[in-house]
Amino acid sequence: MTRLSSIRAPRMALAAIPAAAMLFAFSQGAAAQALAQQSVEDRLNTLMRVVDEQQRQIHSLERQVTDLEMSQRGRGIPGAGAPAGSEAVAEQPGADGLPMPLPPLAQVNPGTPAPGGNTGTATGVPVNPPPPDGSSGSSGNSGSSAGGLPQATDGSGRSGTVGQTQQAAEPTRTQAEQAVVQREHAPLFDHKLTMDLGFSDTYYDRRQLQLSGFLALDAIFLGNINLGQTKSHQVMADLDTRYGLTDRISVDVDVPYVYRHSNFIVGGAGGAASTLSDASVSSNAIGDVNFGIYYQFLKETNSMPDVVGSLRFKAPTGTSPFGQKVVQIDANNTNLVAPTELPTGTGFWSVTAGVSVLKTYDPVVLFGSLSYTYNIARSFADISSVQGQTEPATVKLGDVVQFGGGVALAFSDKDSASISFTMALEPESKTRAPGGSYSKVPGSETTAAAMNFGLNHVVNKHLTINGSVSVGMTPDAPNFVVGVRFPYTF
Repeated sequence: MTRLSSIRAPRMALAAIPAAAMLFAFSQGAAAQALAQQSVEDRLNTLMRVVDEQQRQIHSLERQVTDLEMSQRGRGIPGAGAPAGSEAVAEQPGADGLPMPLPPLAQVNPGTPAPGGNTGTATGVPVNPPPPDGSSGSSGNSGSSAGGLPQATDGSGRSGTVGQTQQAAEPTRTQAEQAVVQREHAPLFDHKLTMDLGFSDTYYDRRQLQLSGFLALDAIFLGNINLGQTKSHQVMADLDTRYGLTDRISVDVDVPYVYRHSNFIVGGAGGAASTLSDASVSSNAIGDVNFGIYYQFLKETNSMPDVVGSLRFKAPTGTSPFGQKVVQIDANNTNLVAPTELPTGTGFWSVTAGVSVLKTYDPVVLFGSLSYTYNIARSFADISSVQGQTEPATVKLGDVVQFGGGVALAFSDKDSASISFTMALEPESKTRAPGGSYSKVPGSETTAAAMNFGLNHVVNKHLTINGSVSVGMTPDAPNFVVGVRFPYTF
């Protein structure tokens, strides 16, 4: 009996094969008939619904990838494994916070039913995609997460999604953007020594109406009217040495050397107002040495800018302008007078406190700054410019408020251009005779505004070339300043 049953079972299985083949052919024919009965419009509508569903989940995946990259950079945005309800979780999340994957579109030839003919679509893709089977939600592979994301393992053997354990860091900047940051914002904060050599030419062209005579009846001027003109070049070479003490503190020392050349042009030679005569004066010496310390209050994140504060000190190491005597240079023109020496410094100690803000929106960098300079009053044995006259006094220059802002655009990995505006406001200076009180110096209040244009080129990881042109917008500002700098980081 047992032998008979074992013989009949294979025979029944063999007999079922033709029946299964007939049923499969019948189902294929029915599916083809159902597909043929659908209109073109129905097929298009179904396909559009499927495409919309796939686009929705593609966008959700793109948001997940962006959030994972932000989390990997340490910006605090939830990444893989984010709790439900957070912005990083898709509308239909899986176990790992990623949206359910869609099956690939089936390749269906015209007139051929799609696999699984009960889908009722022309492409064979269901309108509501089925969830993945249980095997897709978990894997025995210890090197990847449930969503196919790589896992990081720390020294203790514990694993986690890449980026979850990384500390907050500055956003990745190109070399060109980093050059803008170093130039417009702050020095490096990473224990690196930078030697920044710069050259600049500042040009002034001033015209002044000179009156030599007196008023008759308070209405008529009797005397000579001359137009005086001064053309001045100030060429400066300076070496700024910077070093990052920590990841937030940096110090620098800037030592300038100044060459000045001025040409004075005045009418009145031989007693004729229309006849001009000129004279030139040149001087060169060390300028005012300045040094400072920088502290990074905030490091740039996805939502916060980079904020750096600075405190700078300037020493009066250059030649002081006070006590410089003015002499008559041309014996044939009493109007032509000029100092015997041109100053290379201000003659004062000063302290400048400032703050600068910078935000990177690749490839655009926005920056701005605000500073306040306090000029310390100083007593001089002589401030008079008249030969044979001595006038001791205490001088207090006006404190300067300066602000500005601009934008830089990195148009390649090594090149960028910037444009900015700066303005400096200085109130009137004051003088005080020994034992007296302060009195204002007429005409000493200044407002200097300028537009600045810059080009940066990164030669290699050590050397950068920064070129700049500044155009004065007010009479108190230089006509223009042309400069080039070569910061070299070791």
